[in-house]
Order: sequence, then C-alpha cells, then structure tokens
Amino acid sequence: MADVSAGQKSRKPIMAGNWKMHHTHLDAIQVVQKLSYRLSSEDYERCEVVVCPTFTSLRAVQTVIEADNLPIGLGAQNVFWEEKGAYTGEVSPSMLAKLAVSYVIVGHSERREIFGETDEMVNKKVKAVIKAGMTPIMCCGETLEEREAGETAAKVSRQVQAGLDGVDPNEVAAMVIAYEPIWAIGTGRNATPEDANETIGTIRSMVAGLAGEPAGAAIRIQYGGSVKPSNVAAIMAQPEIDGALVGGASLEADDFAQIVRWA
Repeated sequence: MADVSAGQKSRKPIMAGNWKMHHTHLDAIQVVQKLSYRLSSEDYERCEVVVCPTFTSLRAVQTVIEADNLPIGLGAQNVFWEEKGAYTGEVSPSMLAKLAVSYVIVGHSERREIFGETDEMVNKKVKAVIKAGMTPIMCCGETLEEREAGETAAKVSRQVQAGLDGVDPNEVAAMVIAYEPIWAIGTGRNATPEDANETIGTIRSMVAGLAGEPAGAAIRIQYGGSVKPSNVAAIMAQPEIDGALVGGASLEADDFAQIVRWA
C-alpha cells in the first residue's frame, strides 16, 4: 500500500468543472469572469481550479484567462488520439495544446456509454494527451447494477489497468483520475463520502501496484457524481479524495466558487 499520508501532503486538491454541452462562448466568458471575481488568491493557493468548456468555447475562455492573467486552468472534454487525418468531427491533441489547454477529460462515462468508447480507446487518448504535453483526467466508474452486484472494485480496477497500460510511472504520477459512479452522475444521488473514499483507496492501491508506490501516493484522484456546495465539504474531508469533477454545479459561478471554497 502506498504511503498515502505522506503523498497527500503534496497532493494539491483540484476542482474541475465539466460543463458538458452547455454554454455558448459568450456564456462561458461570463461564467469565467464571475468565477474570478468570487475567488481570492488564497483560494487558488489552496486548490487548483479548472474549467472544461465545449470545444467552441475554448478559444474564448483562453483569451479571458490570458488577458486577465487568471490562475484558472483550461480543460477540454474530449480528444482524438491521432494528430491529423480524415476524422470528421474530431479534434487532435495538438489543436488543444495550441489553445493552452492544460487538462483533457478522457473516458468520461457519457463517452463510454453513449458513444461506445472502449478501454483501449481511452488508453490511446491518455497516451496522446500526455505526448502533447497536457494532463489527462481519466474517468472510471460503475453502473448501479454493477454496484449492487458487488462489482465496483473489479470494474474500476479493470478500467484503470487498461487506461494506464504502457504509460510511464512518472507520467502516471502526474495524471488525474476521476472516480465517477455512473449511477450518481446528474441524478442527485451520490455515493456516501465513506464509500467514495473506499473506492478511491482501491484505485490508489491499483495505481501503486501498476506504476509503483510513489505514483500511487502522488496521483490525484477526484470524486465526481452530483457534487454540489451542500455535500462537497463531507467529500473533501475524506483522506483519499483530492478534489472533484463537477458537472451541473459548475455551470453557475456562485455554486462552483462555493465548491472551490469548501473549507
């Protein structure tokens, strides 16, 4: 088991807002500006803040962040693993990197469930994101049926093992993993903080077994699934949890700021 207590001291919490298919570029500009008004330098020192708008809003949000010198990270919600080619509708890693994107969500359950992404595809995306100098936020999680059947640990372990296949241990250590039980995404339901902590501990142990104890202690693992201002403090009180991947509650600047300032 990794020395989590030692590793956690150097793991800066990361709150990432996944806006999904919401907000035009004009809306996105307003949300980022409002968010910046509500956060202080102390907030940014204590917690890394990331917003993940749609592809059509990335350039607009990048411009606001750079013009106002905001300490807010820019993330994308998806990527294709090839650099160029006849892939209609896809966006390459270098295209995102040129927009100063720092993080890319990879393997979100909606990509897996709705668009048929496989573990192998997720692994290709993880490697492509790292090669382009960005950081993957690799998602994993179980369905309600799998949870009720006691298959949570097996499901997430399988996803993590496949997603990290062939990735250098040092690169693994710098990644972010988001544990998102599928049954809790957008439903108003969420795993208890203790249950989330237990599963994230399993993921951390899995990473340590695959990439070594230092990687297991260093990697940041978020919880996602109906995270909101009213429950974030209890979630963040858990020792294994290093932040949250926030959906609906990140669409409004006031709500997301409250989540960032959970303490």
